[in-house]
Amino acid sequence: MIERYTLPEMGNLWSEEAKFQSWLDVEIAATEANCELGNVPAEAVATIKAKAAFSVERILEIEAEVRHDVIAFLTNVNEHVGDAGRYIHVGMTSSDVLDTGLALQLKASVQVLRAELDALAGAIRSLAREHKGTVMIGRSHAIHGEPITFGFKLAGWLAEVERNRERLERLETVVSVGQISGAMGTYANTDPRVEAIACARLGLVPDAASTQVIARDRHAEYVQTLALVGAALERFSTEIRNLQRTDVLEVEENFAKGQKGSSAMPHKRNPIRSERISGLARVLRSYVVAALENCALWHERDISHSSVERMMLPDCSVTLHFMLREMTAVVQGLGVYPENMARNMNVYGGVVFSQRVLLALVESGISREDAYRIVQRNAHTAWNTAGGDFRANLEADPDVTSRLSAAQLADCFATETHQANLGVIWERLGI
Repeated sequence: MIERYTLPEMGNLWSEEAKFQSWLDVEIAATEANCELGNVPAEAVATIKAKAAFSVERILEIEAEVRHDVIAFLTNVNEHVGDAGRYIHVGMTSSDVLDTGLALQLKASVQVLRAELDALAGAIRSLAREHKGTVMIGRSHAIHGEPITFGFKLAGWLAEVERNRERLERLETVVSVGQISGAMGTYANTDPRVEAIACARLGLVPDAASTQVIARDRHAEYVQTLALVGAALERFSTEIRNLQRTDVLEVEENFAKGQKGSSAMPHKRNPIRSERISGLARVLRSYVVAALENCALWHERDISHSSVERMMLPDCSVTLHFMLREMTAVVQGLGVYPENMARNMNVYGGVVFSQRVLLALVESGISREDAYRIVQRNAHTAWNTAGGDFRANLEADPDVTSRLSAAQLADCFATETHQANLGVIWERLGI
């Protein structure tokens, strides 16, 4: 396996230098394979490995004349290796170099993304452990529902991150496929064993049935998977943005010393990093259509996919890498305000405990329909009244007090019931 493809910075993996280096690695691996099979003299391979080099500037200069990037690359390499260069690219076609080199970049990119996703998982797990018992209101339709804990909310995020870890693990296998099968992919001018040996040296497996290119469903899956990971990050960032609203303020992005939120309003503290993540998720999704349209090429190949991929694959990779780092930083620096969570949960005198009161009344012997009517009446009165108090309304309602003791009613407003079974989730996720 070639270690240079474990570079930590995603941008390095998609530079022109890295692209041409991946091409050179493919060419050398194929030449070594031919040598192993007795087709190339060992001294020629030694010369190639010792002298093979390239210059991005020189390649571009040659390409300006020949209008073919692989030919320009090979011409520049041969300028360094001399006569031994005649053993390079034997029986190969351009796509053998392009697609196999691209596979090395894609594989390395997935490895970097997996490392970043692991870091995010660790940050979420740590915050979830800290707030396993931090009670807050759960919401559906953006309306108060029933009590949950902030740790429980984060557990949902962690579960999705874990699923995305599995997706990236699978994706690394999907993209780690090379080809050295020649024009049309029939091995007419190259031994299939060259492909097998070269791919093994590069940490890839041969494509089961390439044409002149590796089929683009693999690359589409790469883009779709990255977009799906981005969608998860958008879900998390959207939740943070909603919880940071001034009238909610249950969590807040870290606001650095000296940071300013508005050129006009000095008081502003905006969730800009979460907003940035939400916006970039749209960019990732926008590439999915292009990736899918790249799958339908004419016959055994055309190059309509090439121009798209030169923009799309680096952009998607670098964008998601940035988003993962941003999300990890947001989670690590997140301000959490339990007192605001408690305040919001108890607005209108605890109307969010209505189901517990409903069930207690049903257990007392009243029909569900009658119990629902009684509880809804008291809840809506509290909701529609300034300073309304659901619990006080219940304590003053003879339809309730004739069936529930003060202790029974108080038990309906205890949050312990809503936390009693969360242990099964903590255990599943290792929180």
